[in-house]
Amino acid sequence: MQPAPLIYRLETSPRMISQYGPFVSYQANVDAQGNNIVGDAANEPSISVDPTDGNKVAIGWRQFDTWQSDFRQSGYGYTTDAGVTWHFPGTLQPGVFRSDPVTNSDETGNFFYLSLLVNTFCGDIWRSTNGGQTWMEQSPDGGAHSGDKEWFTVDRTATSMGHGFQYQFWTEFAACEFGGFSRSTDAGATWQTPISIPNAPQWGTLDVASNGNLFVGGGDSGSSFWCIRSSNAQNPAVTPTFDQITTVNLGGSLVFGGTVNPGGLAGQIFLAVDRSGGVTNNNVYMVASVSPFGGNGTDVMFSRSTDGGATFSAPHRINDDPVNPNKWHWFGTIGVAPNGRIDSVWLDSRNAANNIDSQLFYSYSTDGGVTWSPNVTVSNSFNPLEGWPIQQKIGDYITVVSDNAGGDVAYSATYNFNTSRGQHEQDVYFVRVSPSGGPTPTPTATPTPTATPTATATATPSATPTATPRPTPTPRFGPTPRPRPTPGPRP
Repeated sequence: MQPAPLIYRLETSPRMISQYGPFVSYQANVDAQGNNIVGDAANEPSISVDPTDGNKVAIGWRQFDTWQSDFRQSGYGYTTDAGVTWHFPGTLQPGVFRSDPVTNSDETGNFFYLSLLVNTFCGDIWRSTNGGQTWMEQSPDGGAHSGDKEWFTVDRTATSMGHGFQYQFWTEFAACEFGGFSRSTDAGATWQTPISIPNAPQWGTLDVASNGNLFVGGGDSGSSFWCIRSSNAQNPAVTPTFDQITTVNLGGSLVFGGTVNPGGLAGQIFLAVDRSGGVTNNNVYMVASVSPFGGNGTDVMFSRSTDGGATFSAPHRINDDPVNPNKWHWFGTIGVAPNGRIDSVWLDSRNAANNIDSQLFYSYSTDGGVTWSPNVTVSNSFNPLEGWPIQQKIGDYITVVSDNAGGDVAYSATYNFNTSRGQHEQDVYFVRVSPSGGPTPTPTATPTPTATPTATATATPSATPTATPRPTPTPRFGPTPRPRPTPGPRP
């Protein structure tokens, strides 16, 4: 039997919460008194946690001051008590059209926020030294280059030649200038002229191993997925090249325009590297919500590499419900804890008769992805088709950051009912997940890695970028752009 839904505001401590069993979701986009802001919308959250103080957490999101417009800004919120009480000071630049928020942190607790300027498809980096309470722009507006669905990571390994470097990639043919990858060697203040990544990967993420090697996980927006390595991006004296390209089988295709999120993705590609220092150190993991070939819904599929990205395992289905092509397991993502545990969360329609209403689910692995715990329901059910702010989507992703005890999750849901509109609103929520919050695992196994084709490639710098902004997002095209099988998502 499922726990009864519990959604309310505590009068003794004003905070909007939604409780499901032992899991409590706290709303982040709240007013000064901790109450819901009626009439706005917030989605596509990206979370960062101070690794030196888990009480300090920040979330960036797409903020719509009114659901009656698609004008969005770079919203952010912070907490100093591990997610119980949230503060929403506003946006990075009030009145500036922004999207695709991505946050990250270094090992000392500095937070960074990558934000895309929608009118030019150029991005910039912001920095916070006080847990996300205030932010300062590191690079000038558009100075971080960027493009649609940009993502970045930080090298946190003190012994790495590239310690502190930031690496970023984006959809190359929907960008503010030619090229799909850039590097900053000064904490985001300046960015090098963009270069191309082999295969022009899209809709993915990247991470750095403990030896400084950079790994990019992306695809062609369909059924092709790659793990692409740069061994010398950590060397500031050279232009990065990409020396290993591995095809990864994730058992299906990415979905844009699915019934649960008509104007966006059902999930993008997440790559994460284990830096635990143990037996799983430098394992490379990839996860995506994909539609099995011939199916309609999506499954959360996982693959792992134990040899530095040279080969990957056969795809493993993390969601453990009976196979049903009409069910959506979407926005799948992962985080890797310092002790090597892998946390995965996603939105899931398995319990919905209409195959649309969704709940947040959780599973974890303590053996490098060989086995996974039984899935645990984390949230109440909500309708993702309500609260649309003109754009018919609830964003394109959710995120999780893991520590040794559990994971901090940022996700969007529609728990608050707007009486004047007659439907629920999109809001951003924080919830803590952990192995102790679920049943004793009876894991299922992930196949061992098998050889997959590899290739080598060397990238050379492209032309010096232009800084002239455009009034509308008219992306430039490379010489041979890779076609995508479905229309690209709006940022």
